[in-house]
Amino acid sequence: MLSWALIFFVLAIVAGIFGFGGIASASAGIAQILFVIFLALFIGSLIMRLIRG
Repeated sequence: MLSWALIFFVLAIVAGIFGFGGIASASAGIAQILFVIFLALFIGSLIMRLIRG
């Protein structure tokens, strides 16, 4: 999940450099959503590991 977020982040940077503002904005939004999902799953797995312990 984190790798996909990084891929979309790099895509947003490259699109921004070449002047494709719409694609850069969409890619940055997707990367942000994927990163938030990754953090939620990561924190959830840490809590479950502590509970099972």
